[in-house]
Amino acid sequence: MSDTSGERQPPRRRVPGPAKPSRPGNGGRRQPGPGPGARPVRRPQQARPAAARPLRLGSPRPRLRLVSLALTLVLLAFVVRLLQVQAVDASAYAAKAEQNRYVVHTLAAERGGITDRNGVALAISEDAYDITADPTMFTRKQLGIDDGPERAAALLAPIVGQDQDTLVRKLRPANKDLRYVKLAGRRTPQVWNQIKDLRSALARKANTDKTTVNVLAGVFSDPSSKRVYPNGDLAAGILGWVNAEGKGGGGIEQQLNRTLTGTDGKIRYAQSGGREVPTAGSTETPAVPGADVELTIDRDIQWAAQNAITEQVKKSKADRGYVVVQDTRTGEILAMADSPGFDPNDLSKADSAAMGNPALQDAYEPGSTAKVMSMSAVLEENAATPLTHVVVPNRLHRGDRLFQDDVDHGTWYLTLNGVLAKSSNIGTILAAGQLGKTQREANDVLYSYLKKFGLGSYTGLGFPGETKGILAPADKWSTSQQYTIPFGQGMSLNAMQAASVYSTIANGGVRVGPTLVRGTEGADGRFTPSAKPEKTRVISEKTAKTVAQMLESVVDDREGTGTKARIPGYRVAGKTGTANRVDPATGKYRGYTSSFAGFAPADSPRITVYCAIQNATAGSYFGGQICGPIYKQVMEFALKTLQIPPTGAKAANLPVTYKP
Repeated sequence: MSDTSGERQPPRRRVPGPAKPSRPGNGGRRQPGPGPGARPVRRPQQARPAAARPLRLGSPRPRLRLVSLALTLVLLAFVVRLLQVQAVDASAYAAKAEQNRYVVHTLAAERGGITDRNGVALAISEDAYDITADPTMFTRKQLGIDDGPERAAALLAPIVGQDQDTLVRKLRPANKDLRYVKLAGRRTPQVWNQIKDLRSALARKANTDKTTVNVLAGVFSDPSSKRVYPNGDLAAGILGWVNAEGKGGGGIEQQLNRTLTGTDGKIRYAQSGGREVPTAGSTETPAVPGADVELTIDRDIQWAAQNAITEQVKKSKADRGYVVVQDTRTGEILAMADSPGFDPNDLSKADSAAMGNPALQDAYEPGSTAKVMSMSAVLEENAATPLTHVVVPNRLHRGDRLFQDDVDHGTWYLTLNGVLAKSSNIGTILAAGQLGKTQREANDVLYSYLKKFGLGSYTGLGFPGETKGILAPADKWSTSQQYTIPFGQGMSLNAMQAASVYSTIANGGVRVGPTLVRGTEGADGRFTPSAKPEKTRVISEKTAKTVAQMLESVVDDREGTGTKARIPGYRVAGKTGTANRVDPATGKYRGYTSSFAGFAPADSPRITVYCAIQNATAGSYFGGQICGPIYKQVMEFALKTLQIPPTGAKAANLPVTYKP
């Protein structure tokens, strides 16, 4: 057999192998194999299913290279940023982080207290809280809602007593980086506790209910203090009040605001999410509390004076009234009461017209209580004596006017003492005319004494809004003023000046400047007394004693005008006054100023009491009738409170009249 190539191939040799067992089905017989040189016989093959084509995987190296490149770029970006933050712009980023992390708050200094002369509290400061917020914690980024400020304001408004729209404006300021706003100042601990409880309740609900948002998470508090006046309206005219900014708005609170305020401190601490980080540390400059102020007034005497004048003002349906009580020897003011008043604890109900101290701020014509100065000048100048005879006609023509007394009478034959006791205007004009050879000379002399008694000058108290009254120079007096000023019309003063006149006479003719503050006590506990008041000799001791005896006749003599001021067991010196009143609203005369001034014991004076009531419209308007009883009531209380006994000496009983 030949192959396809045409070449002869050598015959293949078959190597016999071992005998194979016979297959079943052929009877065990062995089939004969091919002969020598024959082509091997192929075995029939069974049909098999076609095999699946194998999947060839691509090489991973390109992908690994791509991932490695991406990671390298990312790491490179981190390295560049890290170099920028820590090397290039390190200081700028550190400062920015410091600013956002640390906050500085002011530590308000505790305001000093105000007490009376015995240490009784008149004004104190109690713990309070300023309600604050971080506006950045009310944004959509923080809360996930757009109306966070509105929701928070709706919850806070009724609690803190603020307008809802005002709170919204504070919680959504124009400055988006603002981290601190004050929502309400000086709220009680109860108010802050209510806000905290509501905030905690919202926080608990937000943890269990994902639809609830704690809109109060950014509300906080700063410790503060609130001014409280334990006695309500007692001495409000003296004390004044503290405004919403924590500054004195009137009275002693305003006058001594710097002394009472102290020095605020500061605290700087790290915060996160609006809360302090305790482990980050803090720096604090402690606040220095204000000094305590001790006044000269006596709380109990002040109460007696205020109660008395309040009742009489209501009874007389008057515009207002005031009472001043002064220590005649030291000049210290023991009480300065007025009515109507106000409660500095609740200024929302106060009448703005009553938010002052009218005893120092009202200027008015005093009337007959001023006659004591004319009499002092006449005696000091030796123009007359208490026993000098004075013929008092029914009418007196002087200048362009016809003068008369408050009662119609026939001719009176009075001593100079009687002129004062019966409060005769005509008699006073006649006596004052003896001060000089001419009326002009008499005017100059009288003017000099009025100035020495303190008229036309400030009292020296330095009280806010104090008036010095009106006293024109003698050469400016009109024709009528030449004759009206001697009996207290045509010039004006305040109640403190009027009281000081009588204290001067009571103190032997030496005027001691009135004082209202005894001293201050600083944070170190050291007491610093106030400077001693200035002393001025106005009249001699002899003249002062004589005038005091004449004033006793006003109260003790049956013809005196001040009999309602008598105090059993005590010698009392006093003087009534009923003056035409200038209406401050119109500038015209309308109504009367009723007054009474005096001191006791008359022969060893310790206390001066002055009372005035403006425009009494019900009942009597005479000073002796409506102010005399107030003088008695307040003086009796003061004498008992200070334990001042009567001297037991007999009164001089100077004659009032004489027989022609």
